[in-house]
Amino acid sequence: MNSTSAPAPPAGDWEELVTTALLGTDRRTPPGSAPGQDAPVVLLDAAAVETVRRRAGLTPARATAERPEPAAPDARPALPAAAARRLAMLLADRPGTGGGGRRGTSPDLMELLPQWLTAANARGFAAPVQALPALLDAARGRTDLRPAALEFAGPRALWLARLNPDWRFALRATPGGGTALPDLDDSDQVQLLWQEGLFAERVALLAAIRAQRPAAARELLITTWATERAEDRLMFLDSLRMQLSAEDEPFLEQALADRSRNVRATAAELLSALPDSALAARMAVRASACVAVDRTREEPGLVVEAPHECDSGMERDGVVAKAPAGRGERSWWLGQLVEATPLGTWERRLGGRTPAEIVALPVADDWRSELHAAWCRAAVRQRNPEWSRALLGTPSAPEAGGPGAVSLAERAKLLSTLGGGERADWVAGFIAAQGLSEAFQLLGVCAVPWAAPLGRAVVDALNIARDAGSYPWSFSGVMGLAERCLDPAEAGRLDGLLAVPDETEDSAPGAGGYWAEAFQRLVTTLQLRATMARELEAP
Repeated sequence: MNSTSAPAPPAGDWEELVTTALLGTDRRTPPGSAPGQDAPVVLLDAAAVETVRRRAGLTPARATAERPEPAAPDARPALPAAAARRLAMLLADRPGTGGGGRRGTSPDLMELLPQWLTAANARGFAAPVQALPALLDAARGRTDLRPAALEFAGPRALWLARLNPDWRFALRATPGGGTALPDLDDSDQVQLLWQEGLFAERVALLAAIRAQRPAAARELLITTWATERAEDRLMFLDSLRMQLSAEDEPFLEQALADRSRNVRATAAELLSALPDSALAARMAVRASACVAVDRTREEPGLVVEAPHECDSGMERDGVVAKAPAGRGERSWWLGQLVEATPLGTWERRLGGRTPAEIVALPVADDWRSELHAAWCRAAVRQRNPEWSRALLGTPSAPEAGGPGAVSLAERAKLLSTLGGGERADWVAGFIAAQGLSEAFQLLGVCAVPWAAPLGRAVVDALNIARDAGSYPWSFSGVMGLAERCLDPAEAGRLDGLLAVPDETEDSAPGAGGYWAEAFQRLVTTLQLRATMARELEAP
């Protein structure tokens, strides 16, 4: 809208303009305007100009400034029209306030955005150009969105990020700051970038080579290793986690003598992940000297004699000598030795017993929790599902997490080493036996959408909680996960939970209505997720 009588609108701040619009121009004068009948016109003109600036995705500059180079093309196929409209709706939504209040029956669209982005990326779609500013704003406010959002946004997001300081995080989050890497077959250009490039560019180059040619990446790193700064050596060494193999052992053994303690510790960790490495063998010898079968008793058990000192050889192999506050030195050293020992050592050392049989053995002198906790860490580091099963135990056992998993965090890590179906079955059994009060962290490691047995276990447990008369926001975390992770095909099973149940004497006042509302929101969200999937499949 324009008016010849209204003064030219200034470059207003968007939040200031929104506040003025909400209060009304009678109560608050727009920036650069005098009170009166022209104030609404000035406000609308300023809002129109600011809207164009925001949609343009760059900071306004002088007209005489040099024009930027065009963005790199994005060859990926465009989104189906319905999916593009859905993306605009998801980005326009604002995160809910959360907490323990009443949420109503409307889905939390912003919480569905990560799942939508994952699905769009899996199908190889390109982001609509008009959605890029809002997509970058969303990723700026939520770090968990950034990997999927930047993958979906593609090269044009990096182009915009160079023009708007608010979006510079995209450059930092992209290997090499979005710089195009040379052809890996062009050895001269690879060497030039490795010798003269910025640190982020060199990290990106090393990672790219490691993904395709592991030996070549290691040899490239060796050429400059001695002259790199300690913090840079640590980052470069970390890139060797990708496709780690026995061929890396000689280089990692040399890194054990590095002058940086952090570099030595990382090299030791990588070597301990190679079960046939010399370091793993040395750790096995040390740990085996500390744990043995107690043959003096009628019933077999384990006896532990923790190290009495941390010698220079142990320190060189990555054992940290100084224990944290509140930890005994000997138990601290023992835990590190056992954690770095190949788990197959114990089956040979302890009479050919299976992991389940070893874990079931009693341990003398209160060393059981320390020994089992170290085996937990070893099972996770070595991705050993057989030991993870033994340490987890059965989900219905009184200890619930098994003899070695002393915390929910450790149980979740052990579960991550199992296959998706087995993981879901274990958590479903845990919920059936223990309820939902401790299940949230375990549910977070299960594949999405949840397998049918897990989904049924969650819904049944929520139904039990409703019948017990508690308020639904006591389980808001699990309910939120169910909205995002339950298979949409399960929506039909929830119809019987939508009615408001009769309140009993033990029920919290109004709890039945709140539960009906929560289940209605769950059903609505599942139906929306099914629709979103169909929209992305559309031709």
